[in-house]
Amino acid sequence: MTSSTTALSCQTMKLDYDDTVAILTLSRPEAMNAMNSQFFEDFQSILSELFRPENSARALLIQAEGKGFCSGADLKEQTGDMPPNLGDMLRRNYNPLVTRIKELPMPTIAAINGAVAGAGMSLVCACDITIAEKQAYFVQAFVNIALVPDAGSTYFLPRLVGRARAAQLMMLGESLTADMALDYGIISKVVDKENLYNDALNLAKKLALMPTQAVIEIRRLLDASEQNTLPEQLEAEAIAQQKAAQSEDFMEGITAFLQKRPAIFKGK
Repeated sequence: MTSSTTALSCQTMKLDYDDTVAILTLSRPEAMNAMNSQFFEDFQSILSELFRPENSARALLIQAEGKGFCSGADLKEQTGDMPPNLGDMLRRNYNPLVTRIKELPMPTIAAINGAVAGAGMSLVCACDITIAEKQAYFVQAFVNIALVPDAGSTYFLPRLVGRARAAQLMMLGESLTADMALDYGIISKVVDKENLYNDALNLAKKLALMPTQAVIEIRRLLDASEQNTLPEQLEAEAIAQQKAAQSEDFMEGITAFLQKRPAIFKGK
């Protein structure tokens, strides 16, 4: 059943629900949803809501209002002492945000409209699955103002596209079209602009019906596989499989298979 109730409304974003899908909408279109101090405060408030044990959401869809998804850091806030202490800013705001998104107990889907740049691209790379409209474009814009990629960009991008392509994107600050981002492996699907929201929501709804604990264990295994040796990954799989086998959804999956009917997973 679809609910039109706004679960949480903040200055720069809002959280709604469509059954068991949480829908986070970045709503600072006049600034291309740039990340200012209020943005981080609001995002952490919404993440805290999603982390509550009583929260029944089983998938998170992140979308944005306006002509662009997120232009990265709000440079207009850099009006204090120069040079600014950007290291402390990253530790205080950006790094905790990316870390908590990766730790969410539900799959995350990003729906990209227009531009996504800088730390906004890091936010997207932290999500599990990303789809984009045909007019969307992606840019590692840091070097264009003599900065280095941050918020996890140097972690995520080489793993998604390889070192050579990551170096080119970061060192030249060139933009990628949606089709190029698909070819590079940054996103999983390109859709027409008018279909973006519905396609993303349908994907989120499909994921929300999956055995949530197993999906999250898959995320953890994929993340760990980059650093692990084969023996280490085999052991990680054994540990994750043991956890999955303890879930109610596993018993439902086995029962449904034997009864030759679709499984009805509850995310438990």
